[in-house]
Amino acid sequence: MLGLCTATLLLLGLTLTGCDQAERSPPPPLVDVMPVESKPVPNVIDLPGRIEAVRSAEVRARTDGIVQRRLYDEGTDVPAGAPLFLIDSRDKLAQLEQARAMLARATAERDNASEILARYRPLVREKAVSALENDRARADWRQAEANVLDARAALSRAELQLGYATVRAPITGRVGRAQVTEGALVSATNATLLTTIDQLDPVHATFTHSNAELQTLMDQARRGELSTQPLRSIEVRLTLANDAAYDVVGHLDFADLSVDPSTGSQTLRATFANPGHVLLPGQFVRGRILAGIFPAGVTIPQRAIHMVNGQASVTLVDAKGIVSVRMVELGAQLEDAWIVRSGLRRGDQIVVAGWQKVRNGDQVRIRALSATRRGVR
Repeated sequence: MLGLCTATLLLLGLTLTGCDQAERSPPPPLVDVMPVESKPVPNVIDLPGRIEAVRSAEVRARTDGIVQRRLYDEGTDVPAGAPLFLIDSRDKLAQLEQARAMLARATAERDNASEILARYRPLVREKAVSALENDRARADWRQAEANVLDARAALSRAELQLGYATVRAPITGRVGRAQVTEGALVSATNATLLTTIDQLDPVHATFTHSNAELQTLMDQARRGELSTQPLRSIEVRLTLANDAAYDVVGHLDFADLSVDPSTGSQTLRATFANPGHVLLPGQFVRGRILAGIFPAGVTIPQRAIHMVNGQASVTLVDAKGIVSVRMVELGAQLEDAWIVRSGLRRGDQIVVAGWQKVRNGDQVRIRALSATRRGVR
C-alpha cells in the first residue's frame, strides 16, 4: 500500500514538472514584415567610367629649327591662337627674302614679255613681223605669267613657314607641360611633339556596358516592361574617386553601335559641364545612368537583404507563419532601398527586421510595419 502511494506521488510530480516546463517554453520569435508592392521605379545602371577631354590637340612642330623660347606657363588655360613656342626664324626670314626677290624677277620678265607682245601687234598687221615670231612672243609672255604665279606661291609658302616659327595654340584649353626645352632641335618631318592642350569645359565621361544587359533592356522596352526616353534625355550622375558626388547632371550623347569582341561590351558616353575644372582627363569615376522607368518595379529596404558570398536573399513568411529563404537578383541601390530585378512577386511577405533570429522552416509571430516604418521611399 505504501509503495502504491509513493508511485502515485512520483507520477503526479512528473506531471506537474512537465506542465511547468510547457508553460516556460518561449513563444515563437516576433518579426517585422511588409508586403511586396509594385510601383514605378527608375532603371538605374551603375557603371565605372573615365573622363576624357571633348577636344584634345597635340601641338607639333611644323617647321625645322632650334627652340628659342617657351612662351606660356605650363598647366594654365590658354585661348586659341595664343603663342606657345618661338623657333629660330632667321633661316625662314632669309627664305622669305629670297622668295620676294624671285617674285620681283618673275614680274619684271613678265612685264618685258608683255611689252614685246604689245609692240608686235601693229607690226604683225603690217607684216613687218612674221606670225611665227608673234606666236613665240605670246608663248614667252604666257611662260613669264606662269613664272609670276609660281613665284607668288613660293612667297606664300615662305611666309607660312615663317609663321610656323611661332607655334600657336590650335584650340582653347589647358596646356600641358612642355615636351621640349630651349635649345632643342625640332623637325617638321618628324612632327616633333611640343605639348598637348585639352579642352576641359565641357568634358566627356565614357562607360562600357555589357551588350547582353543592353539587349535585355531593349527586350524589356519592346515588351512594355520598361519605359524609355530618347538617348540625349537620359540623365547621368557622377561619383568621384573619393566618393564625393559631382553636382552637375550630365546626359548621354553617344552609344556605340559596335561591340568589343574581346569584352562583349559597348561604349556609352555622356557630356558634363565642367566650369570649375573638377573633372580632369583620365580621371576615374562612377556613373549612375537613369535609363527609363519600370512601371511595375519592386524595391525593398536595405536591412531586409542577406548578403552571403555576394549572393542576395530575403526571408519570406507564408500565411501560416512559416519562414523560408529565397534568392533574389538585385539592381541598383536607391538611398536606403534596393531595386529587386527578380525573385519576388507582388503580395509576398518579406521579413524586414528579426530575420537574424530565425531559420528556414521556423514558426514566427508577425508584426506588420506601417508605411512610415518600412524604409522604402
